[in-house]
Amino acid sequence: MKKEEGTWEIVEQLVAAVPPEQKKQFELSNDISDRLDAIMKERGISQRGLARMTGKRPSEVTRWLSGQHNFTLATIAKLSVALDHDFIVVR
Repeated sequence: MKKEEGTWEIVEQLVAAVPPEQKKQFELSNDISDRLDAIMKERGISQRGLARMTGKRPSEVTRWLSGQHNFTLATIAKLSVALDHDFIVVR
């Protein structure tokens, strides 16, 4: 049990050291990835199908869906047009 407790302390220290803007970027990327996955499921679109729709390789779609992809505005715009869905709404 001691080893696990020490491991969690280290993990907590590492997480605490991540700058807030990086945490927010990770959160936003995950949110976009989760929404993308939901839309694909709702519409019955496969990863290969989305790759064809966006002119990308299936491996790129896999990265998008991993939640660890740093989405550019160009990529978000491409997805928005291909899926007719606004991923970002600025108020």
